[in-house]
Amino acid sequence: MQDLVLPVQYIRQIADLVSDMGTDVAAWLARSHLSTAQLQADNLQLSQAHFHQLIEDALSCTGEPAFGLLLGERLVVNTHGLLGYAAMNSTSLRQAAQLIERYISLRTSLISIRLVETADEAHLVFAEAMPLGSISRPVLEAVILAIKNVLDFMTQGSCVLKRTVFAFPDPGYADLASELCKCEVGYNQGWSGFVLPIQALDQPLKMADAASFHDAEQILQRELGKLNAAQPMSARVRRVMLEKQQGFPSLNLTARLFHLTPRTLHRRLQAEGTSFKALLEEVRHSLALEHLKSGHMSVEDIAYSLGYTDMANFRRAFKRWQLQSPSAYRAEQQ
Repeated sequence: MQDLVLPVQYIRQIADLVSDMGTDVAAWLARSHLSTAQLQADNLQLSQAHFHQLIEDALSCTGEPAFGLLLGERLVVNTHGLLGYAAMNSTSLRQAAQLIERYISLRTSLISIRLVETADEAHLVFAEAMPLGSISRPVLEAVILAIKNVLDFMTQGSCVLKRTVFAFPDPGYADLASELCKCEVGYNQGWSGFVLPIQALDQPLKMADAASFHDAEQILQRELGKLNAAQPMSARVRRVMLEKQQGFPSLNLTARLFHLTPRTLHRRLQAEGTSFKALLEEVRHSLALEHLKSGHMSVEDIAYSLGYTDMANFRRAFKRWQLQSPSAYRAEQQ
């Protein structure tokens, strides 16, 4: 799985919340074989497994099911570095949303964000950019509320959300979610994110500074180029597959996204000891496990979401991966 992108400032915010809730931070970190001294290092890099363990332990230690919401509530605009600064200087919500969509990977590899427009609404859709399993809910809650804080700051509170929606079931604290999001909150909605009035996208913002925005975006572009160049091609292809998991891109389309020919992409993946087909199989396997563990989707819906039009093909693939049927695996997990 690809390396985790998550600046240490976010881990420190998690630690502060854990501490504020009366939990010993050193003991919490020790469960993941980390120390408070490591937390002070600006170059601290966690693996996905480390981060997963930290969040699970934070939920367990604090006993607070709404930990993700409470974390997101304290992630203000200047927590997000240059991306937050550029968003502050955007001329409109549309420009800010497109900026965040394009550069969110510089702040986290956990979540992807995209702007979707309908006739009278704008949807800011948040999705897992890598399978999050049991920490999916708190991570999505934290990121969604953090981005809402950015929107509130940019618009000086004038942008009122129509509603906030989550793909998972009501966790039992809907009233708190509604209070923090300052709007109606819905669950089991099939996607997670915000709904805004379409006319709000292009309203001029009083804090806009076109020159500052341009300068910040130039730096973000360079940083994104460095990030992409540093990642193996297989990790970049895997990320694209995870971001577009509602319809996996073909080899031809994926190559085009990276400005390569299909033959060149195939050759680069081969040099890394893998192939497009193997990566797709790996992503499908990983997502199938996470969906079955979560229990939010039927086996048939999982098969369809992974691109299998024939249930028999999905069952055969799953037995090849796990040596048992999807239903047996789900029953075992539950």
